[in-house]
Amino acid sequence: MQNDTPYTEHLTKVHYRDDAVQSTSPYAIYTCRLLVEGQEVLTDQEGYILDMDAWSEGFALAQAAKEGLRLTDEHWQVIRFIREFHEVHNVQAQVRDMIKHFREVWGPEKGGNRHLHDLFPMGGPQKQGNRLAGIRKTKGEH
Repeated sequence: MQNDTPYTEHLTKVHYRDDAVQSTSPYAIYTCRLLVEGQEVLTDQEGYILDMDAWSEGFALAQAAKEGLRLTDEHWQVIRFIREFHEVHNVQAQVRDMIKHFREVWGPEKGGNRHLHDLFPMGGPQKQGNRLAGIRKTKGEH
């Protein structure tokens, strides 16, 4: 089955038990394949990338299309912030870190929690934003 976008093609779920066991979710029973620029990228069943080095902007576009989200410049600013924060601190940015940063960049109204969750309606910037930014789900996160 093919999606309307040139970035992604829905592929059937593949049971890679070894990959699922190594994924960020201890309850993962399968991995999914996402076609990104002609290459398969594995995610867990929630869409979190398994190999963070496989991330590209193409991955973000493909995963966003799969989730029904069209990325705007504001989405890309958040995605880049999440990736840079992770690169510097080696942990996920907390929502309060995002709010502090984007209040300075966009002003108090757009930089608030509500606007960030409006941008990423499927779990907010910490879940959906991390998925699109290629940052793995932390253990214990639900």
